[in-house]
Amino acid sequence: MNTPKAHLVDDDDAIRDALSWLLQSRGLAHATYDSAESFLAAWTPATSGCVVLDMRMSGMTGLDCFEQLLEGGSTLPVIFLTGHGDVPLAVATLKRGAFDFFEKPFNDNELVSRIAEAIDLDARQRAAHAEADSVNSRISRLTTRERQIMDLVLAGKYNKVIADELNISMRTVEVHRANLFDKMQVKTAVELANLFKNGR
Repeated sequence: MNTPKAHLVDDDDAIRDALSWLLQSRGLAHATYDSAESFLAAWTPATSGCVVLDMRMSGMTGLDCFEQLLEGGSTLPVIFLTGHGDVPLAVATLKRGAFDFFEKPFNDNELVSRIAEAIDLDARQRAAHAEADSVNSRISRLTTRERQIMDLVLAGKYNKVIADELNISMRTVEVHRANLFDKMQVKTAVELANLFKNGR
């Protein structure tokens, strides 16, 4: 099981140790890396939680690491740690999708609270993606006719109207409707509509 955790990436031993202690005191799971390279070597699309990434490190920079994560399709929330001179750069990363940035020296409690929020956001996003994948998998098992009827049910149309529109009997509509409800794992049209409340 891939445990959601904060992935601390910083080449400064003192900062890594301090953050590790802070997260431990708040009961937050975490892992530490002394370089962007070592983190990227361990990262997979299944890696969950968030990344706390130092902007400037010897070797690969935090910014380069961030770009590689984006190119790899990562959706992990990224929090940058930055020196004063890098604030404009950090602001630019927010526009590229970073979760937040903290200027050194940072407020310990504020940072840990944001890390907890980032981990929570990642968990919610993964749950939503898993649900969407599940719905898409169920849709793929529908026949063409069942999809047609599903669209009409979602449009709020009654069986008689659906039968007239598709030029089939009401009994045929009822059979297809029962099959599609079974395949979509719902019992009512309202439950069916709720599967698509965030858009199809």
